[in-house]
Amino acid sequence: WPEDALEKVAQQSLATMPLTDALKKSCVSLCKSFHKSVEVSADRFYEQLKRKYYVTPIAYTELLKMFKQLYGNKLNSIKMMKERYDVGLTKLDFAASQVAEMSKELTALKPQLEITSVETEKLMVKIEQDTVQVEATKEIVGADEALANEAAAASQAIKDDCESDLAEAIPALKAAEAALGTLNASDITIVKSMKNPPALVKVVMEAICVMKGVKPVRKPDPSGSGKTIEDYWDPSLRLLGDSKFLASLKEYDKDAINPDIMKAIRARFVTNPDFNPDVIKNVSKACEGLCKWVLAMEVYDRVTKIVGPKKAKLQEAETDYAFQMEKLNAKRAQLATVLGKLQALNDELAQKSKEKKELEDNIELCKQKLDRAEKLIGGLGGEKIRWSEASVNLSNDLVNCIGDILICAGVTTYLGAFTVDYRNDLIDQWKLLSSEVKIPFTLAFSMINTLGDAVKIRSWNINGLPVDNYSIENGIIMSNSSKWPLLIDPQGQANKWLKNVEKGQLAVVKLTEATMMRALERAIRDGQAVLLENIQETIESSLDPVLQKAYYKVQNTYVMSLNNKEIEYDLNFRLYITTRLKNPHYIPEILTKITLLNFITPQGLENQLLGIVVAKEKPDLETKKNELIIESANNKKILKETEDKILEVLSSSKGNILEDESAVQILTSSKILSAEIQAKQEIASKTEQEIDEARMGYIPVSKHSSVLFFCCTELANIDPMYQYSLVWFIQLYVQSIENSSKSDKLTVRLQTLIDHFTFSIYKNICRSLFEDHKLVFSFVLCVGIQRSNGTLDEDLFKYFLTGSLDVSMDFPNPSPDWLNNKIWIDIIQISKLPQLKDFKDLMKKNNKEWKAYYNSKTPQDENNSYLNQ
Repeated sequence: WPEDALEKVAQQSLATMPLTDALKKSCVSLCKSFHKSVEVSADRFYEQLKRKYYVTPIAYTELLKMFKQLYGNKLNSIKMMKERYDVGLTKLDFAASQVAEMSKELTALKPQLEITSVETEKLMVKIEQDTVQVEATKEIVGADEALANEAAAASQAIKDDCESDLAEAIPALKAAEAALGTLNASDITIVKSMKNPPALVKVVMEAICVMKGVKPVRKPDPSGSGKTIEDYWDPSLRLLGDSKFLASLKEYDKDAINPDIMKAIRARFVTNPDFNPDVIKNVSKACEGLCKWVLAMEVYDRVTKIVGPKKAKLQEAETDYAFQMEKLNAKRAQLATVLGKLQALNDELAQKSKEKKELEDNIELCKQKLDRAEKLIGGLGGEKIRWSEASVNLSNDLVNCIGDILICAGVTTYLGAFTVDYRNDLIDQWKLLSSEVKIPFTLAFSMINTLGDAVKIRSWNINGLPVDNYSIENGIIMSNSSKWPLLIDPQGQANKWLKNVEKGQLAVVKLTEATMMRALERAIRDGQAVLLENIQETIESSLDPVLQKAYYKVQNTYVMSLNNKEIEYDLNFRLYITTRLKNPHYIPEILTKITLLNFITPQGLENQLLGIVVAKEKPDLETKKNELIIESANNKKILKETEDKILEVLSSSKGNILEDESAVQILTSSKILSAEIQAKQEIASKTEQEIDEARMGYIPVSKHSSVLFFCCTELANIDPMYQYSLVWFIQLYVQSIENSSKSDKLTVRLQTLIDHFTFSIYKNICRSLFEDHKLVFSFVLCVGIQRSNGTLDEDLFKYFLTGSLDVSMDFPNPSPDWLNNKIWIDIIQISKLPQLKDFKDLMKKNNKEWKAYYNSKTPQDENNSYLNQ
């Protein structure tokens, strides 16, 4: 892409980032520079090392995407961590400030508690005295109440007896009233209009006249006896003619009936069997109701005559009860007054007791808070300096985050395939470019510090990842890249590491295996890891959906179309690809689908060989070293978890931390655990340091052996047939350690190991070489060893390889008879090097000696004084 296209794509991609316009502009410029610098380095990479790497436009879009993703995640992470440290520091400062305040509060509360305690005691004595008086009054009231209860019971018994008697009359009375209620003026008119009323109608009306005290009239006897008889029909008609007739019956004074009237009613009507409502209703409805009323009046009068005396007795009982209640109420009022005073005292006592309890609780809480504050300060006070430094560092990280993350995104996107020298060189270039465009970054930038997790990295190392920075950076690139990794791993170190990391849930397959696709499908469904190992320079197109992570959602399930069928896709699925090719050539179409990582690491191999030689020479030392690595990793993990727990408790504690006993207990126990682990870690670190110092003694052997291995791998540049595996090399290495002569002196033993293994490698390699290549191998070994131990002069070596292109003769040839001009020109040029600055002058002074050396058929055996110098 041209620069303007790179710029436009970057501007569009970074437009939504929470950055100032100036920073966005600088980031766009920097992304372009990153891309262009990698293009230049990729060309140099091929020219110098013959390693082909393509920088594609897709990689540029990946850079922008990676930058946005990593920046957002890192920014949030830094803010969250800083907030937790700041909250922790605030809580510690608060606890410290509370110590003096709570001590002052304790001093003020104690006198208040003493005064309240005295007042409470006085009240208790007063209440005890008044309680005696109240109890005496209660006894008197109790006796009076018993008398009142007896009177009330007697009165109630009489009342119940009266009500029992009245129970007979009341229903009849209510029935009569109900019957009267059913009558109306028309019913009465019917009776009144009767010209020749039935006998029973006359009987009923006669009874009504008697009840009303209406006198009969004297009339001649209709039978013709000549006598006069008493007739009630005419008076009855007058009664019926009265419009208030029914009302007068309803308002009849039933409690004051003349005894003569009742006597006449009982004698003349009640005893008459036909004077019955059931009989009379057949004659007249109105008379039925009137009959019921007469009979009800008779029953009521009879009952009230019995109840009357009882009511008088009830009146007396109620009068007595009222007297007793009056006397009782007076005593009760007296008792209420005394009880009121006692209650007031008890209320005052309760208030004083409450105040006392509150003071005691406040004093106790104050003591507890003081104790908790001292525990917090004592337990976490030591963390204050570290947390303050961490907070300051995180503030700096917030500022430098943009530059650090942009460089990390560049490393992740572009630099996985480059060797350590090229990677570090590009990072240095990017740091310089960042300074030029005013992008802040950490001067001592480290991808490990920016994106690494110390506990996770330690776990990787335990599982076999080399401890050098280059290998750890590779692990971080794998963790953060959005594409599956393809690892260049001729030494097999990455393979071994991955198998340890994914132990128990890793399917190891090869492209050549018939079951490869089935194993891959099963791992995708089950969310397991797959290691596709030993691939060549091509990858089957059928794997494109997997490489491109081309899964999609169907309803609530993720699926992937693979091998012409849909399979469920578990988001936990992981894919690793490795090749044993030392210098593979992957076309851009493949590079855009994977993250290419170079796992050829001299330092990593050096550490591996060091572990092997120490394990053979000092097995107890190496065993202890491995145990300490695991213990140290576990300790650091616990320390990290404990600190996270402490900060989480401090952050999540609401209100005053000193009032949260549970939180303080958790913090105290966590800090105790942290101190114990820290002590163990210090011992482990010291022991590990002592062991490392002992192990360091064998570094010359591992370093020398690592050089030998890479010298062996260089033979593939002469003929691709020359391939030597690390497994075979290590077998020879172990055999040499076991078969070489032993010595108690370390220096002697080291030299023996170096010499024995060098000869063993030389001998075994030469057996597989063509004759013409053996001298070349000897030269490669010699240069590699000298370069490793620092005895090779790079300027001289470069001159040795390239010579000089200068053909000018600045000084005349002192011996044209045996020394041709071309050689003399080379001597002039080489004399310009500081190491050989006197060479041409010595040639002039010692002409005969140099002539003899030049003409000798065995110059290596000549005794040349200059060469001996």
